[in-house]
Amino acid sequence: MSPHVLVLGGTTEARELAAALAAVPGVRVTTSLAGRVSRPGELDGEVRVGGFGGAEGLARWLRAEQVDALVDATHPFAAGITANAARAAAATGVPAVVLRRPGWRPATGDRWHPAASLTEAAALLPPLGDRVFLTTGRLGLAAFAHLHRPHFLVRSVEPPDPPMPARTQVLLARGPFTVESETALLQEHRIDVLVTKDSGGGATAAKLTAARALGLPVVVVRRPALPDGARAEPDVPSVLARLGFPMP
Repeated sequence: MSPHVLVLGGTTEARELAAALAAVPGVRVTTSLAGRVSRPGELDGEVRVGGFGGAEGLARWLRAEQVDALVDATHPFAAGITANAARAAAATGVPAVVLRRPGWRPATGDRWHPAASLTEAAALLPPLGDRVFLTTGRLGLAAFAHLHRPHFLVRSVEPPDPPMPARTQVLLARGPFTVESETALLQEHRIDVLVTKDSGGGATAAKLTAARALGLPVVVVRRPALPDGARAEPDVPSVLARLGFPMP
């Protein structure tokens, strides 16, 4: 029988992995999307949309669909999905691997303020400035909703969910972004401080370079830890090698 690989997707790396697996003769690949983005784009292989019903539901799906390998290629901050994937893999004995692009690292001139959570990031803001560029995604603005003094410029792909700060301007945009455009945006909106998650990758890293050049402080929310025993691979070739598949 053809080996069946389930990719928990939603990232650029998941899309690249699905294309690479689909190009390997005899491999069946299914990408699962949470359904939070209205226009996810084309994907190679089979696609399913929606949740599984927790770890138990995912385990049932793995058994029913005779999955031979599970790749968690979700966003680095999708901690709940990652935890469920680890539990489902352990319950079924399906080999599992986490695909995570490397996180960002500070460079000379950066004024980074690390935070363990969005709540901690919000607590760091008052002394850093009154005009905030918030790029932590559309989910989780409630952590900043109690801050009434700052003006927030919130950028996300989809409209953000309430509650959110009273003084909020929403900018809908999808990366990649350039250093030039990010610099112009920061200057146009007279931004004092940038808040971001350590998503890693190049698509949204230009804002960090722009903030460095302008001397702006950056509050960086650290990634949640992986489940015990889970090991991340940094790119598609590493995942394919771990699973025993050749690069197409």
